Amino acid sequence: MSKRGMIRYNRQETRAAWLLLLPSVIGLICITYLPMLASFALSLFSWNGLGEMKFIGLDNYIRLFTNDSKFYGSLLTTLEYAGISVLGSIVYSMIIALLLNRKVPARGFFRAVFYLPYVLPALAVYLGWKWLYDFNHGFFNYVIKLAGGTSVKFLDSSALVTPSLSLIAVWLSGNLIVIFLAGLQNVPRTYHEAAEIDGANSWQRFWKITIPCMTPIIFYNLLMSLVSNLQVITPALSLTKGGPGTGSYFMCYMLYTQAFKSHKYGYGSAISVILFVLIAIFTGILFSTSGSWIFYEGDDRE
Repeated sequence: MSKRGMIRYNRQETRAAWLLLLPSVIGLICITYLPMLASFALSLFSWNGLGEMKFIGLDNYIRLFTNDSKFYGSLLTTLEYAGISVLGSIVYSMIIALLLNRKVPARGFFRAVFYLPYVLPALAVYLGWKWLYDFNHGFFNYVIKLAGGTSVKFLDSSALVTPSLSLIAVWLSGNLIVIFLAGLQNVPRTYHEAAEIDGANSWQRFWKITIPCMTPIIFYNLLMSLVSNLQVITPALSLTKGGPGTGSYFMCYMLYTQAFKSHKYGYGSAISVILFVLIAIFTGILFSTSGSWIFYEGDDRE
């Protein structure tokens, strides 16, 4: 093919690629970026959804940080929930994936069992856990009583409600298990065989071979889990309504109550902007530190 024909062919490929990408680009702009810019703009106004929009500048943000007694409690609750849920989900998912990666009887069945919670309807999941946590008739308190203990208020204690809800998030992390399992199956077997010949035990092979080879997968799961858990709202809507106190008054739930129940759309948009900045900060920290601990095949780091 001549040089001119190659250039024409490349242009046709580029044009076809843009045409195929156009629906996705338009959808991304209309569904994601324009509403995001609208939220930023709306946070500078006072508006109840019906009346006239009044420009108030940064007053919504000033009120959040100086006059809203629930804001800092909501922020700390969100960070506590995300921290427990992310770390718990990563450890739990890795352990289950390691077990499911072994040649055990009915392995396919157990893989489906551990993935199933992720695809169940959210309302059904939280109603089931509400019964498990029930103070009078719940299964957990039944077991505690059999062991000689006293009933525990899992959802009515400000100290226990966030860890209790985080436990549900860990149990729902079937998607992370699947991704970890796929990563484990791609760890080169030759590395393990060479380590076995050198006399490395199971723990040494896991720590020196499996974990380094899995760091890109760990990074991805960590990022996705962090972003989703910082935006938590379903447990508060389904079980606790933000209580007791600010024990489950997550930032997304605060946004929901201010914007859609109190009809303070500008104030709710300001909360969404703060949440966006919070997620951006943690995401930036994760990306900026990733180079020091993520290992890719072919790296010559020791």
